[in-house]
Amino acid sequence: MKFSLVAALIATVLPLAAADTAGFESFGEYEIRSQTKITGSGKVVQVPIKPLKLSVSSDGVSIRISSAEKSEAFSTFTIYRSDGIGRQNTPGGPLEVVPGVQATSDHRGVHKHLRLTRDTLTLTVFPGVSDQTVVTNAVLASPPANEPAADSRKGSPAP
Repeated sequence: MKFSLVAALIATVLPLAAADTAGFESFGEYEIRSQTKITGSGKVVQVPIKPLKLSVSSDGVSIRISSAEKSEAFSTFTIYRSDGIGRQNTPGGPLEVVPGVQATSDHRGVHKHLRLTRDTLTLTVFPGVSDQTVVTNAVLASPPANEPAADSRKGSPAP
């Protein structure tokens, strides 16, 4: 029951496009736009980063993220919440809930938290032996110039 509910919600929240050979289906490419490092003392540092495209796919239980160029190397996250993401569009503004999922990954002492909506991806990394947290923000990538834009009357083909 829980698996079918999660799968149904993800199917409506994050439309799936092309099938992957391992049972994962692609639902979009995101482009990293910023990275911020926060230290234990509260210091916030913007990390210079070149835009990087990420491919995101899911099987309804897990999410895989890989570099768009190297899809064979990926990180896997387990979905733990699929009932929406709370966010504020303006400082001090109202909290709104938008369709999305949250997932986690624990690997070799590093805890990662993923927030994914149809237009944004936020990855927070908590190294186990460091007082630094790294927050990476990405947005839905624009389609390549040779592909026509989606008809907005039909809804977005991407998450």
